[in-house]
Amino acid sequence: MSDGVESRVDCHVKVLTDAVVERAIRAGLDALVYAPHFTRLPEIRRRAAAYSSDELLVVPAREVFTGTWRTRKHVLAIGLEEPVPDFISLSAAMAEFDRQGATVLAPHPEFATVSLEEGDLRRYRGTIDAIEIFNPKHLPWHNDRARELADALELPPFTSSYAHLPSSVGVAHAAFDCSIETETDLQRALEDDLGRRIVYDNGLGRLRTTASELAHLCYENTWEKVDRLFLSGTEPTHPHHIAYDGRFDDVAVY
Repeated sequence: MSDGVESRVDCHVKVLTDAVVERAIRAGLDALVYAPHFTRLPEIRRRAAAYSSDELLVVPAREVFTGTWRTRKHVLAIGLEEPVPDFISLSAAMAEFDRQGATVLAPHPEFATVSLEEGDLRRYRGTIDAIEIFNPKHLPWHNDRARELADALELPPFTSSYAHLPSSVGVAHAAFDCSIETETDLQRALEDDLGRRIVYDNGLGRLRTTASELAHLCYENTWEKVDRLFLSGTEPTHPHHIAYDGRFDDVAVY
């Protein structure tokens, strides 16, 4: 460990409230990465700044939904300076992350129908900075497979609570051998493959978290998202939204 310094980071949460921050601090976290669905980068940055304090750093990020709703693949980007929409091709998203010099993470690889597959990971190995090897939504064999992929591709690991529910925050974290006080510090820790520990509870508490989060996943991928995508009009992160000024029209899948 570098000079005995360690920073504990929940590398991906979807929720951010006073209760979430309190729970993260009680869990001993130093930082968490906030990347809510269908929310534009300026709003994410505003909320992250509002909830950051000397006790807890909240790092803004975007989990971009590439491809169509049926073929979507999630990619997590930290350090974006300009917004990137959902529902563009995977190649276009990766090219934009490269252009902006973002830190690119592969969350929940090969999980369900929403993740990067081995072929994607190999194709974009030069762009991807780390692979998630434990996710409480996973069943044991999903985590085993994720670790196999990270080892085979020689890419650094990370983990997260992937919390869609406040009660899940902090159930898993990466403990980095360095001080992380800024977004740039976290990017450097991930990109430079600094020493880290992958920490999680694999007992009964973890099973309750898995059951709760999977139940939420079923809900999230049925009525809520059908309503969002097809009944409620254009999402703020849709590539044809006026905020993107037509920049992504030629790579949009809808």
